[in-house]
Amino acid sequence: MAATPQNPTAAPRRKVSRHRGEGQWAVGHFTPLNGNEQFKKDDDGLNVRTRIETIYSKRGFDSIDPNDLRGRMRWWGLYTQRKPGIDGGKTAILEPEELDDKYFMLRVRIDGGRLTTEQLRVIGEVSQEFARGTADITDRQNIQLHWIRIEDVPEIWERLEAVGLSTTEACGDTPRVILGSPVAGIAEDEIIDGTPAIDEIHRRILGNKDFSNLPRKFKTAVSGSPLLDVAHEINDVAFVGVNHPEHGPGFDLWVGGGLSTNPKIGQRLGAWVPLDEVADVHVGVLSIFRDYGYRRLRTRARLKFLVADWGIEKFRQVLEDEYLKRKLVDGPAPDQPVARWRDHVGVHRQKDGRFYVGFAPRVGRVDGTTLTKIAEVAAAHGSGRLRTTVEQKMIVLDVKEGQVESLVEGLEALDLTVKPSPFRRGTMACTGIEYCKLAIVETKARGASLIDELERRIPEFDEPITINLNGCPNACARIQVADIGLKGQLVLNSQGEQVEGFQVHLGGALGLEAGFGRKVRGLKVTSDELPDYVERVLKRFQAEREAGERFATWAARASEEALS
Repeated sequence: MAATPQNPTAAPRRKVSRHRGEGQWAVGHFTPLNGNEQFKKDDDGLNVRTRIETIYSKRGFDSIDPNDLRGRMRWWGLYTQRKPGIDGGKTAILEPEELDDKYFMLRVRIDGGRLTTEQLRVIGEVSQEFARGTADITDRQNIQLHWIRIEDVPEIWERLEAVGLSTTEACGDTPRVILGSPVAGIAEDEIIDGTPAIDEIHRRILGNKDFSNLPRKFKTAVSGSPLLDVAHEINDVAFVGVNHPEHGPGFDLWVGGGLSTNPKIGQRLGAWVPLDEVADVHVGVLSIFRDYGYRRLRTRARLKFLVADWGIEKFRQVLEDEYLKRKLVDGPAPDQPVARWRDHVGVHRQKDGRFYVGFAPRVGRVDGTTLTKIAEVAAAHGSGRLRTTVEQKMIVLDVKEGQVESLVEGLEALDLTVKPSPFRRGTMACTGIEYCKLAIVETKARGASLIDELERRIPEFDEPITINLNGCPNACARIQVADIGLKGQLVLNSQGEQVEGFQVHLGGALGLEAGFGRKVRGLKVTSDELPDYVERVLKRFQAEREAGERFATWAARASEEALS
């Protein structure tokens, strides 16, 4: 009983504060609980384009509102890049304005990895004219440019959009690029072509303000390839090609995958989705994330946390009852892929009798001149279509048999090999400290030099191997699911000095027995020691492996001594 003037000895009433929950809109928590949610409530990120075109591009970098600069401009594919000369030890110490350079990274959105030769030529020209020649193919099928001035952005948009390209919602708390099989519609072994679903999803969501204020980014993958070639296990939602015993080809539905500092493998809902219903189901899952996703803490604002808390049964029930208004059909799981590589590198016959040719740049790094030359070589050999992959590779489609050899020679002349070593084929790297404000170490040049060293030191190594370098813990280069995953951090060298280095993850995988790599206690290497370490562990694998054993399987059972 609470104390009152009539009863002064009663226990005092405790102050009751209203529980604001996780900021879930569906349960009435609309009050912004952090700065990001506030600036999104103040103005939709899509609206910033008008200010870029009419104010910022005319008045320059210093005129940009901070909430636009480090927030809403991401809705149009623009991130401020890192100021040169700031070492990794200062990444977490300096304020954003101290890290910002007055230039931008610009991400070109390429849904399904689909490009025409004309589009690639335009990207190459934009790179050469406005981005100091820079260009990186990402592991989400996009192309990123650097050194972009705000004054040039409107003209860049005009050129890209004239050939059907876009930077819309390439970044930000939005539905990001839709991953798709790079050989959709042409592969001989394809279960189902997901291209119509990608097009319909794109039509419904891109630039749609119903979905332009999500708790955080939302990643989608659609593939009907038996190679499982879109990293479906680590997307927020994925549609994976399967054959239903009664209904035929369709898609198995996965939700809740993601990496970063709290990695989770996506989970099957056990539902089969026909091609013409994929977009409906996608919008349903996306709407659950918008309405029920956690908005209080940015670190928990991904769909994977909601799926983990709810469980698959509840998630499917909410999807069916509240959003689809119907039951989904139960369906089978996808088969394990037979091939160890799933990047489509090499020469392969299409189902129409022509060929597609996949090639490997070094860690996704190309340049504007190279992109225009790739477009020229492809067009000269009868192809008007190219694709990017989720392994930072590229593919030329529709090559007649008599043109294949000449095309391969043209690509090789650009140092774009069709028959790469396992090291060149399997090594990926994120942007790293060269441009990224979150990075702690350099990655692109380190990855390229590591490839050269390993090719020189162990040229006989011929097993599929993935080596992924990341400049920080955020796992843009998928370190937890690589055979050898390298997370950038500062470490002590033999002289006790703090230098760039990596924490090592071993034995991660996607596709075949998907799972996260093993961390051996205290296993860290300096950047300079990296070639020595990788050479040592690969030679031990060669010496100790059983017949046909994959690196990931060996790493799971190997002793800590063997892995150190």
